Amino acid sequence: MLPTSSASPTSSTPDATLVVEHLTTEFHTRAGVATAVNDVSFAVMPGQIMGLVGESGSGKSMTGYSIMGLIDAPGKVAGGKILLKGRDLRTMSAEQMRQVRGDRIAMIFQDPMMTLNPVLRIDTQMTEAIYAHHQVGPATARAMARDALVRVGIPAPDERLLAYPHQFSGGMRQRVAIAIALLNKPDLIICDEPTTALDVTIQGQILFEMQKLCRESGTSLIWITHDLSVIAGLADTISVMYAGRIVESGTVEQVLNRPRHPYTHGLIASAPSRNPVGQPLRQIAGMTPSLLQLPGGCAFRERCDRADAACAEDPATREFDERLLRCFHPVLNVIGVTDVTDCSGQAA
Repeated sequence: MLPTSSASPTSSTPDATLVVEHLTTEFHTRAGVATAVNDVSFAVMPGQIMGLVGESGSGKSMTGYSIMGLIDAPGKVAGGKILLKGRDLRTMSAEQMRQVRGDRIAMIFQDPMMTLNPVLRIDTQMTEAIYAHHQVGPATARAMARDALVRVGIPAPDERLLAYPHQFSGGMRQRVAIAIALLNKPDLIICDEPTTALDVTIQGQILFEMQKLCRESGTSLIWITHDLSVIAGLADTISVMYAGRIVESGTVEQVLNRPRHPYTHGLIASAPSRNPVGQPLRQIAGMTPSLLQLPGGCAFRERCDRADAACAEDPATREFDERLLRCFHPVLNVIGVTDVTDCSGQAA
């Protein structure tokens, strides 16, 4: 399990698959500099699944793209370390990253058409991913591709290998994209909401296969999502992002059953399943601020009923109640997710 007692994961997790330390990603625009990822640090151990959650625009996907080296101009990774089994990905050349990407580290995108080439057959795309990193014959490569399709629940895999992406439904295209990421058994897989287009039955099958992969092969997983119910049944640890920063992180049990940051608490309280029948849905007041116009101090303070003058200062990451937290006024009177309170700390 990922230690949650240190704000600097490098010193306490020497055997981690991935260590991200003080990662900062900026986009330089005519209107100013938008810091999409702001001083983010975490570690993922072998075989561990980490959930990265938050609203749209919180920096979840940009964190994944930064790790993969997929930030294009006007964006750039402006600082920090990205250590994959001790090797700093930021110091690698473009060719070295090409050898690592798709082999030791893979990413599953939310839109499968970002992964699949519409003019190439599925077997061609899958075997090319194998040939790029392994010296195997056509029969072996085809068998590996077929087995990967079976693992993600594709029926008639021999026929599907001969098909083109446009002959698949959106959900089946996503399953193919997931199969490609699994092909080379990478050390780390970054999943950017990969089950959004899948029905519940197939989603459950994919989640089971992901957990099985992590247990059996030691592959580490970062699961980026806004769906807390998926994280609750899938992940070991969870990091909650807001305005480019991780505001709370710890084990799933700690964060989801005893949320301490007002933002985390608001996300859980706004879930429809927590709402009494006939009552309006709870919601977090306001909207996520523009990264070009972030308020001074705590970025959440303009939406938080607990904010006071102290929140005009930027809270540092500290250890609190067995997790890491960035907040001056944590929610204290929550005992499990069944005791829902609003952001002011008053019982709903």
